[in-house]
Amino acid sequence: MTQVRTRFAPSPTGFIHLGNIRSALYPWAFARANQGVFILRIEDTDLERSSQAAVDVILESMKWLGLDPDEGPYFQMQRMDRYKAVIAQMLEQGLAYRCYMTPAELDALRERQMAAKQKPRYDGTWRPEPGKTLPPVPEGVQPVIRFKNPIGGAVVWDDKVKGRISISNDELDDLVIARPDGTPTYNFCVVVDDIDMGITHVIRGDDHVNNTPRQINIFRALGKEPPVYAHLPTVLNERGEKMSKRNGAKPVTQYRDEGYLPDAMINYLARLGWSHGDDEIFTREQFLQWFDLDHLGKSAGQFDEAKLRWVNAQHLKMTEDAKLVPLVRQQLARLGLSANDDAKLARMCGLFKDRCSTTVELAQWLAMYFAPVQPSAEDMAAHVTEAVKPALQSLREKLATVTWEKAALQQAIKDTIAAHGLKMPQLAIPVRVLVCGRAQTPSIDAVLELFDRSTVLDRLQV
Repeated sequence: MTQVRTRFAPSPTGFIHLGNIRSALYPWAFARANQGVFILRIEDTDLERSSQAAVDVILESMKWLGLDPDEGPYFQMQRMDRYKAVIAQMLEQGLAYRCYMTPAELDALRERQMAAKQKPRYDGTWRPEPGKTLPPVPEGVQPVIRFKNPIGGAVVWDDKVKGRISISNDELDDLVIARPDGTPTYNFCVVVDDIDMGITHVIRGDDHVNNTPRQINIFRALGKEPPVYAHLPTVLNERGEKMSKRNGAKPVTQYRDEGYLPDAMINYLARLGWSHGDDEIFTREQFLQWFDLDHLGKSAGQFDEAKLRWVNAQHLKMTEDAKLVPLVRQQLARLGLSANDDAKLARMCGLFKDRCSTTVELAQWLAMYFAPVQPSAEDMAAHVTEAVKPALQSLREKLATVTWEKAALQQAIKDTIAAHGLKMPQLAIPVRVLVCGRAQTPSIDAVLELFDRSTVLDRLQV
């Protein structure tokens, strides 16, 4: 059995968004599920649009999500000598040829074909055939190199998502594999890379379907069997358009900054085009145990931010408190706050995480422990009334001396309620407003226990 080898091959021509990263998730998961190898290859031949900043964001996004490659990153620009050697070999073997048709001649040919209601395509003027006389080589024209596409028959493959696809060879003209300056083209480089890297499965977006028959023909011309293909349906944004920067997609790293958890993102993205029965929430380990190419969806997945927040909230609940500490500390730092006691911060996370969708929300809740609070005038007027102030004063006196743990705090509150003839909310809500700056929190004794005694006494002075 051949070892599974998959790849993610992004172009560094802009920031990477969720639609792109899903094309990394599935090949990564397939390699992991089959004890295979996952390769990262940066397709940086578009010199004008490629940038190091875009490469950095790809690497940073993958690292954050834990999509670690086993090999790479390989860069196509560093493999130019290899591509040129293969082109020279193809010219020698008669698998490719030089074409001297100028751009102006090509444009004229296209116009004639379109006027005659034909599909515009290269007509094979410079294609050598037995008994054919080629035109004289024009002076001063740098040729392109074209691949000699087979004539007749069809390219057929069984796509793991789309099923059997058959394209007639007569639909395909002779592809340019090197430009006049000698630089190789995308469809050619991909094949040489996939051969050299031993790729067994190509899992990529269905915008590549049209490239596949051309690539398969080059594989076969070079004496190699093509890999297994799985072309994933597009990811649409919330308005039903293809997800892209132009249509308002966010960089993957922005979700990290907005307080999403890597495992929640993996869970959500996995479900955007694959399913395991009705399971909505699963861990990374379960995903890798279950993942296969047979349950990839055939229709486009639509991004839904509300659903992503819900998935993140479930993962927040499932995450151990101690694991949330560094993430929440980072978010607190963004608010200009510092938390030094890990054990206490973990308990705070445990108390409040069920109420939150993101670590940003969690940090906003916990800010009351690290910075002064500002209760609203409405809450003060509604709850901290003259009638309740004596009870607040008496509770404050009790809290000055009790043991600072939940049971004793609860007892002090109950004794105060009894002494002043109040119901629990009549005292608990004013305490929340003064100490926490808001009228609703988890159980008041649990919330107070995590404050320093001095802070609570200060805030209860009315």
